[in-house]
Amino acid sequence: MNRDSNLYTIIYASVMVVLVAVVLAYTSQSLRSLQKENEDNDKRQQMLRSINVTVAASDAKAQYDALIADAFLVNDKGDKVEGDAFAADVVKSFAQNAYPVFVANVNGETKYILALYGAGLWGPIWGYISVNDDKNTVYGADFSHAGETPGLGAEIVTPAFSGRFAGKHIFVNSEFKSIAIVKPGKSVAGKDYVDGISGGTITSQGVDKMLFDSLNGYVRFLTSQNQ
Repeated sequence: MNRDSNLYTIIYASVMVVLVAVVLAYTSQSLRSLQKENEDNDKRQQMLRSINVTVAASDAKAQYDALIADAFLVNDKGDKVEGDAFAADVVKSFAQNAYPVFVANVNGETKYILALYGAGLWGPIWGYISVNDDKNTVYGADFSHAGETPGLGAEIVTPAFSGRFAGKHIFVNSEFKSIAIVKPGKSVAGKDYVDGISGGTITSQGVDKMLFDSLNGYVRFLTSQNQ
């Protein structure tokens, strides 16, 4: 075949495109299991941080297996429903009225880890919050985001922010209140609150709404005595 012809050029280009596509597909497929493992360990690390346990990714699975005694989904009536709590996509799960619960044993005490999901200034925000066996008093929390502003809204990932939630209450006089996020120096009556991020007003408002909306789905579970 004439290498200077248009036909040769087209065939050569087509073959190269196919070869590159095959190599990329193979590489992606080969790395998928590793990517999935990294994603799972990141999720485990987030849940562990919500019960005040910080570990490296390499130790996340072992610590998760040691501390998480049970995991299940509940609906907004507080009843258990079928499904894999760990594998559940929180966005889809919430939309289907299924809320992940992880039961941890920390130094002989039961903690319930609840999933959170919402929207910040630039994209999704999410996290986990744990409560003591009274299903009301916050034990710990951990938050993450897709693209909040560094130094401002992105500060929700820091222990300085998440640490403010310990000891706060979701219910006041047995009534669901959630936990408010307020401007630093401000207060709110009738519910527990924490200071938001200075300069990160919209992200702080997003965390406030995320807490209320997400925890609202767990109310019947948290107020039930048979779980």
